[in-house]
Amino acid sequence: MEQHDVPGGWCHSFYLKGHRFTPGVHYIGLLGEGESTNDLYRGLGIANDLVFFRMNPDGYEHCWIGKEKFDYPSNLNQLIKKLSAKFPEEQKNIEKYLTLVKNVSEQIYSLPYIKGFWQKLIIPYKTRHMGKYGLFSLKRVMNWHIKNPLLKNILSIQCGDHGLQPSKAPFSLHSALMSHYFNGSYYPMGGGGALIKAMTNKIKSYNGEIKTGKSVTRILLDKKEKKAIGVELKSGEQFFAKHIISNADPGITYFNLVGKENLSKKLVKKLNKTKYSCTSLMLFLIVDMDVKKAGLDSGNIWLMPDKSADDFYEDNLRTNVLDREAFDGMFISCTSLKDPSSFDGKHHTIEAITYVDYSAFAQFSDEKKQRSSSYLKFKEQLTQKMLNGLEKAIPNIREHIVYMDLGTPITNEYYINSTKGNVYGTEKSLMHIGPFSYKSKSEIENLYLCGASVLSHGVAGAGHSGVETAAGILGKSPDDLKKPSPDQKIRIYEAESPDDYPAWMLEKMEIKKNKTSAKSI
Repeated sequence: MEQHDVPGGWCHSFYLKGHRFTPGVHYIGLLGEGESTNDLYRGLGIANDLVFFRMNPDGYEHCWIGKEKFDYPSNLNQLIKKLSAKFPEEQKNIEKYLTLVKNVSEQIYSLPYIKGFWQKLIIPYKTRHMGKYGLFSLKRVMNWHIKNPLLKNILSIQCGDHGLQPSKAPFSLHSALMSHYFNGSYYPMGGGGALIKAMTNKIKSYNGEIKTGKSVTRILLDKKEKKAIGVELKSGEQFFAKHIISNADPGITYFNLVGKENLSKKLVKKLNKTKYSCTSLMLFLIVDMDVKKAGLDSGNIWLMPDKSADDFYEDNLRTNVLDREAFDGMFISCTSLKDPSSFDGKHHTIEAITYVDYSAFAQFSDEKKQRSSSYLKFKEQLTQKMLNGLEKAIPNIREHIVYMDLGTPITNEYYINSTKGNVYGTEKSLMHIGPFSYKSKSEIENLYLCGASVLSHGVAGAGHSGVETAAGILGKSPDDLKKPSPDQKIRIYEAESPDDYPAWMLEKMEIKKNKTSAKSI
């Protein structure tokens, strides 16, 4: 049951003037042979339907901090080498710190595979780095190893991928996030919608149904047995099932759909203490300019002012959005360079994202599909401030905009139905991850949760969460359900070079460009 007119939530794709955008898929890691995301898609039986482009291996992340620039290569040893060349006085610190990041992340990923009495007996040794540093913040661990302020900013630039500044982000979480891209960063051909299409086709092949435009307003309970038995839609329709799975965040699931009166005091207390991740502004642009000449490639750009990451996040999330001239920190992505098959020969698509506090948007929380004039005026003001920031990275971009639109926290609420428009589910602080996160099995019999607030956030994290929930229902282990199928294989090509593109892809790209040329005549 999907309230939007297309399935997929943050992973869905939409079109503006014939050009595709995806609000929640910007890059995916661990897609190499034998790596966990690759195994996930092969295990689900959708790998053959997916094509990915590897983003610039020499710079899948571009850090633009004040006047300084640094490119993240898709290789840990190269990253250590490049950072050491830029900060020679920190060479030993860099090696020690990034080796620690690698060790902690490997130990986190190994936990589900430690089985048997003797293996569990030596867990403290096998996870010694995680045990020693896992409870500390990113800022604290980094301060123990790194001295240079610019180097600290470069090493924490990916905080945007979980939405927490270094002083709040758990070191273990950030380590897992960094290592997710150590061996490569990828973008799906067809955007996030291609992932959803592959999944929905697989569901349909098992006679499953995806019902869009069906907003669930209530989870039906057998109150006598405290058991979930079905759902009720906005239309009043009711559907009954043996198991109910909610992909909405815990606040929406428990307070809005189940009802506070049906919950234990312990769960209500936990829900009242739960914090949610930040919300965002997303600017979607179609431009008719040579973006490569402007300095863009398939890598992401993290634009940040020359100040500490903690100060930047504090300012960004506390300053009233109208009290600033420009949003001077943002994530910039050219999706038509990440997915070259989407380029029509003339227009490029760009997505620019920044984080904001929800409070400025609370006055518009009752907006309907037909937006009010006051909201549209507010949105236009924010759009101009986003462009003021974007022009610091891409000068004169205003002169080349063919079309643009802005997504706000209200957009997130309307389409995704997330608490205060949050983008990552629960806040990824120490009290909301690992053993403290929400479990897939709820206290209500037959009601299960999945998604960014359960196991992990992000595209891969949410995917693994779905498998874990299914495993719980079926009485199996997640490994049983995602065992890679030998007849499944993901196709991967280079975003920066068409040399190995197959004939069918080159033909598709040529047809797309010819259509644009024909329209221009």
